[in-house]
Amino acid sequence: MPFEIDAGGNGPLGMTPEVFLRDYWQKHPLLVRNAFPDFVSPIQPEDLAGVACEEMALSRIVMHDRAHDRWSVRTGPFDEAMFPDMPHQDWTLLVQDMDKWDVDIRELLEDFRFLPRWRIDDIMVSFAAPGGSVGAHVDQYDVFLLQAHGHRRWQIDASVAMGRPAPSLAFRPDVELKLLQSFHATHDWVLGPGDMLYLPPNVPHNGVAEDACLTFSVGMRAPAAAELLGDFVDTLAAEADESLRYHDPDLKPAKDPYEIDTDAMSRAVEALNMLRMNDPERLGDWFGRFMTIYRAAGEVMSNGEDRSRIEIEWDLQQGASLVRHPWTRVAWRKAARGATLFVSGQDHALPLADARLLANNATVDGHDYEALSETGRELLISLLAAGHYQLYLAEDED
Repeated sequence: MPFEIDAGGNGPLGMTPEVFLRDYWQKHPLLVRNAFPDFVSPIQPEDLAGVACEEMALSRIVMHDRAHDRWSVRTGPFDEAMFPDMPHQDWTLLVQDMDKWDVDIRELLEDFRFLPRWRIDDIMVSFAAPGGSVGAHVDQYDVFLLQAHGHRRWQIDASVAMGRPAPSLAFRPDVELKLLQSFHATHDWVLGPGDMLYLPPNVPHNGVAEDACLTFSVGMRAPAAAELLGDFVDTLAAEADESLRYHDPDLKPAKDPYEIDTDAMSRAVEALNMLRMNDPERLGDWFGRFMTIYRAAGEVMSNGEDRSRIEIEWDLQQGASLVRHPWTRVAWRKAARGATLFVSGQDHALPLADARLLANNATVDGHDYEALSETGRELLISLLAAGHYQLYLAEDED
């Protein structure tokens, strides 16, 4: 498969989503030239610096001393006054979850609707001064690297995709970042605005700014098996019936009272098997709750909305809308009866049409509200009270 193509007006992938998922997804790196033709960044470097000063923002600065090959990391929030005094080269500012902070950045996610929304984590935005980098590294998840402003040189090691032996992924012991001890590039590209590089998990790569530049990174959510198991076991333990215990009605006189024999281990396995979640409905509900709270940007709090339901419904009839909080994560799945809507770790039984409508519409207007069942309307009003939605009146400014 080619490593570089020109989108040619065929969308950001340069091909149909079906072909991309079949040939490239988690298999093969791909550089798409002109993925977003004539792309103009919706934010400027100073906008990113402003967000990095906010208390709730997840931000960091990576600096590289090239003379001694030393790396340092500072975490935000940062003081706005520090940025004018920053060096002219060799540093990078990174801010996570920028799709939660900027609506124009969030709209870019519409171009990735071919992926399950609950699989997309965030859009991280990085500003790099000339020479700025975070070093050669690997990510444990898929990532789309969209060049938004300026130019960045990307080098990747695609040995595995080329049928060669896998490169070493050992980390350097002398830096706090997880940088690779050795890195040998098989491909070397300079990306300009609108170019996009897709990387599957565990592909070594290194990006260095050619000039002052902005890069948008669309990252996936890929919880480790240990994270899934930990949460799953916690759920099993919390819901376990206390009467389910280790038992040994077939016990025989002990040959050695201090030995844990094979019969005892068989009984221990039997006790654990009693906790297995064999019910697909319970298993699906656990996974939905987990994925809508895993790697959450922040906790949604009640916004103090004190309007009555009658008042809210009147407002919606007059052109108001309910806008979902950017930190609220949602997903849905079919259930034995209807569907289950997952909202930031909580599950709600709904008719199928309601679950689809609420999950797929970040903004609910009066027409959408009328299309909901009574159960869906009640849930929406309660989600508004909990802070998952905000009411915007028709006369409100954007």
